[in-house]
Amino acid sequence: MKAFQNDIARFEKLNVQVLGVSSNSLETHQAFSEQLGLSFPLVVDDGSIRKLYGSGRVTTLIDQQGVVRYVHKGMPDNEKLLQEVNKVQRE
Repeated sequence: MKAFQNDIARFEKLNVQVLGVSSNSLETHQAFSEQLGLSFPLVVDDGSIRKLYGSGRVTTLIDQQGVVRYVHKGMPDNEKLLQEVNKVQRE
């Protein structure tokens, strides 16, 4: 999450909405967000999102039409992710 925060200006410049998703409680999200200084939303998942997009450390790039365009399991490299965003935006 900290890596996303470190590059948040670059994501925002490309009109990308970064979201963190987990089944942790709202209170846990708030404490985590404050601890890391996150400026993007953290979403409490009741299991619905996990069913759609997978569980664990997964980064999913979804275009404005709701189409999944890129999936990365594990910790993504922001440079690679930003390249994928640029590729989707050019199409």
